[in-house]
Amino acid sequence: MAEHDETDRRYAEGMRVRRAVLGDAHVDRAEANKTPFDVDFQRFITEGAWGSLWSRPGLTRRERSLITLALLAAAGHHEEVAMHVRATRNTGASPEDVKEALLHVAVYAGVPAANSAFKIAKETFAALDAADRQGERQ
Repeated sequence: MAEHDETDRRYAEGMRVRRAVLGDAHVDRAEANKTPFDVDFQRFITEGAWGSLWSRPGLTRRERSLITLALLAAAGHHEEVAMHVRATRNTGASPEDVKEALLHVAVYAGVPAANSAFKIAKETFAALDAADRQGERQ
């Protein structure tokens, strides 16, 4: 029973942090798209990544955001890079911070990985800026 309570606590905390970092719209889409095939995986990442790791007190969300971006870029996880670039709006990491993290990727993981990530980050920041401008016109 206590283990189940702890798992539920981690899930609830994970969902709170996931929403704070990625935004309600993203999490709502992910939740709506869950199927019996991936429901266990979605719970796993919510508990593990968000409820255990991102909830730890040792680093700020900005620092975790930059580390996550560097790791995703180094591993070539392009879709996740774009998602976490969008999340910088919620974590406090600036475009300048992202640039510095990606320069580290170039040295420690290779120029091709950083080149791809820079392209994705530029496109993502441009899309965010365009959406902001569009919102200002309305």
